[in-house]
Amino acid sequence: MSGFGNAFSSSIGKKYIMGITGIFLILFLMVHCFINSMIFFNDGGLTFNEFAHFMSSNWIIRAGEIVLFLGLIMHIVQGLRLWIQNRKARPIRYAVTNGNANSKWYSRSMGLLGTLLLIFLIVHLSNFWIVSRFSGIENYDGVKGLDVNGHENLYFIMHAVFQNPLIVILYVLAMVSLCYHLLHGFASAFQTLGWNHAKY
Repeated sequence: MSGFGNAFSSSIGKKYIMGITGIFLILFLMVHCFINSMIFFNDGGLTFNEFAHFMSSNWIIRAGEIVLFLGLIMHIVQGLRLWIQNRKARPIRYAVTNGNANSKWYSRSMGLLGTLLLIFLIVHLSNFWIVSRFSGIENYDGVKGLDVNGHENLYFIMHAVFQNPLIVILYVLAMVSLCYHLLHGFASAFQTLGWNHAKY
């Protein structure tokens, strides 16, 4: 098997891919959070829509979306493979364990947290990304398609979506899951990639 193939099949190779794609996705999250913070401008969503328009119309950003989705798919696939591998390595749980002494509960629950995040991601993309890119905001029930600047009114879509309390609950649970997922994932990525140091 080639070296590239080993990266996908060996345990350390899977962890390297998880680490690299994880760091990449964390960088995306930082940009995503910055843009979403524009909703706090008291201008009826004009600043937020301006940023959203730039992100959807810039060809470099659109090309980057392909890389982003590839990284996300690789992260999900390798995460599932690692979870299955770990389950096979210990098919029968010990009758008495002291897991808390060896690892945090969220470190042992990455499969569950990752599944919750995957469900959230599907809902999130269907509510915003698919509507913006494919079905068209002008077809969204009860939402004005364009703002006063002629940009797609994602701000009002967001306002409409979060009128549903079930969606709000899902997002809160997803953000809690993401927090713990990152707590484990960030530290694990640095350890796997050899970026740990005694000073930091």
